[in-house]
Amino acid sequence: MSEERPTIGVTMGDPAGIGSEVIVKAYPQLVETARVVVIGDRSVLVDAANRFAPDLSVRRVTSPAEADGDPDVLPVVDLANVSDHQYGELSEANGEASLAYIERAIELAQAGEIDAITTAPINKQATRMAGSEYAGHTGMLADYTDTEEYSMMLVEDDLKVTHVSTHIPLQEACSSLTTEGVESTIRVTAEALGDLGIDDPTIAVAGLNPHASDGGLLGDEEAAHIEPAVERVAETGVDVTGPYSPDTVYVRAAAGEFDCVVSMYHDQGHIPIKMLGFTGEDDAVSGVNVTIGLPIIRTSVDHGTAFDIAGEGVASEQSMLDAVAIAAEMV
Repeated sequence: MSEERPTIGVTMGDPAGIGSEVIVKAYPQLVETARVVVIGDRSVLVDAANRFAPDLSVRRVTSPAEADGDPDVLPVVDLANVSDHQYGELSEANGEASLAYIERAIELAQAGEIDAITTAPINKQATRMAGSEYAGHTGMLADYTDTEEYSMMLVEDDLKVTHVSTHIPLQEACSSLTTEGVESTIRVTAEALGDLGIDDPTIAVAGLNPHASDGGLLGDEEAAHIEPAVERVAETGVDVTGPYSPDTVYVRAAAGEFDCVVSMYHDQGHIPIKMLGFTGEDDAVSGVNVTIGLPIIRTSVDHGTAFDIAGEGVASEQSMLDAVAIAAEMV
């Protein structure tokens, strides 16, 4: 193993989900690009390895520095916080456990013990049951790192999208749209594309309304908020244009016309990504979620806990492979 390979901390996610399965399946390949250490519960990972990767052993480590990159030995910073493990079971205890993995990973990243974080999926219902007010990883990571300007970027092959808003009701996403919010998202998008090695990126901005309001016939949000934001950022030298009609801009970006599309709300950006990333096997997707704007690097698989198939051995590890690869690239 080269000493130059970055150290990536992978959080195990909800113990009842497919996180442990995709981690043990992916691990022998993950070490080809990074030194990987899991933050989770050793007993759950041992069970997953016995079921889905029988040649893999799981070793408890006290710090990420002990991870040696052996493809046959998975190192885990063991929080030992799962007492009754059942796949597919929604519980407060599992929500609390998955939050603890994220907290420890943030601490390790801030201390410089890991170079980036890659997260396996948590279950939002379980974390709510455990008392969390966060809709997912993103808000939690932002709060714990005192970050005010951040966004979600999804990556699937040649298509990249970011979001002005994510896990809020659609009605609220429309009513809360502001020039400042759009402008902030464009700026952190440009910075993140640079971190991904894209020099002088081209950014397209999607409209909120059908046909980007068609000159005001279908709404005024484009003229009131989106156009001024695009103009402000363009004046700083960023190659950003729009707003474009949402029903065509993603096709244009996937064809190579733009490096990224700034989306106005969650499903507007997620649907084209998942259309491209859908594999047809157990609803698995191969896309990657990147939280941009943070002082630390965080990537994630772009799928959920999949309680319906957890423990069956049919979950795809491709998104985990891609997420760690992108984290290493950003480092």
